[in-house]
Amino acid sequence: MTTPLTLLIVDDHFVVRSGLVAALEIEDDIEIIGEAKRGDQALEAYQRLRPSVVLMDLQLPGLSGVQATAAICAHDPEARILVFSTFSHEDEILAALNAGAAGYVQKSSTREDLLDALRRVAAGGTSLPPELAQRLESQRIRLTVTPREREVLELIASGQSNKRIAASMGVAEDTVKRHVTHILEKLGVNDRAQATAEAIRRGIIRV
Repeated sequence: MTTPLTLLIVDDHFVVRSGLVAALEIEDDIEIIGEAKRGDQALEAYQRLRPSVVLMDLQLPGLSGVQATAAICAHDPEARILVFSTFSHEDEILAALNAGAAGYVQKSSTREDLLDALRRVAAGGTSLPPELAQRLESQRIRLTVTPREREVLELIASGQSNKRIAASMGVAEDTVKRHVTHILEKLGVNDRAQATAEAIRRGIIRV
């Protein structure tokens, strides 16, 4: 049996949380394991529950969604966070992405779009509405490479294989493969050689 996608829902509105539970818990591959209504509660719940994905509202009392995202990702760089909000100013969305979120979906999106975004993020990918992705692309905005991904990039640039990188970093080879996938997506390239060249061009790494 496939391991279910475990989900932590963070939203300060009870009706929204209840609606999400009702809409998502009928999926065989999704298990809702927790809810939080404040940003500080989100961090505590993440530490306790370790969900596959955090579905994060931006507008929260106490810590904002961006601050809660940053706190969770600082605690666990492997955390997978999908922003789910009606608040759609690009600077706020970009701040959440730079804080470590892997994607954004509007609350007005269809159930199918939300499910697709959750599954993409859980699988290690990113998810942005096409029109938003195009606007960010036109402004030459890219998702920020994390310190851990920068470390992987430096090892890629030195010519090391995924197996050797995993041994050097003390992690599983599958973890390295996920890092490489994220790096390629964030840099907008197709292979390791292109990633190295683009990272050098942007000043992310030096060789």
